[in-house]
Amino acid sequence: MRNARVPIVGFAAHSGTGKTTLLRKLIPLLKARGLRVGLIKHSHHTADIDHPGKDSYELRHAGASPVMLCSALRRAMITERPTPRDPVLDEELAYFDQDAVDLILVEGFKHERFPKIELCRPALGRPPLYPGDDTVVAVASDGPLPAAPTVPLLDLNRPEAIADFILTRFCAL
Repeated sequence: MRNARVPIVGFAAHSGTGKTTLLRKLIPLLKARGLRVGLIKHSHHTADIDHPGKDSYELRHAGASPVMLCSALRRAMITERPTPRDPVLDEELAYFDQDAVDLILVEGFKHERFPKIELCRPALGRPPLYPGDDTVVAVASDGPLPAAPTVPLLDLNRPEAIADFILTRFCAL
């Protein structure tokens, strides 16, 4: 990743495996240890954060791009892609304020080449990614796997242990 200036670790898994659920537990654990944590999430859906009738929506549809929404609590920037296409993580990193974070967690982008922790739930019956993806740096599972990974095996139900792995492997505090 040419545009990465801070450590990046992804969470890859089939849909419905629990990536967001795990991240909701991990982020507070990492923040409690002093990390400023950012997140990039890949969505397969059309992401539209403003709605018809709102000024920002109307101005964007009039042709403004980017549009930045600012309030006392947050800011959001909406940039139209000239031609619809799947996002590329390295390109998205160029727009991410990396000065404000110590670590970027990534949900999705499972087919791109960057360090990932794969989430496996064998009971779901989906094939694991790790046998064919050398960018998987650990596997977090809630049960026995069909083939032993050659990377660390973490307990998916122990987010504290996953946070420890991330801190040890990616962050020098």
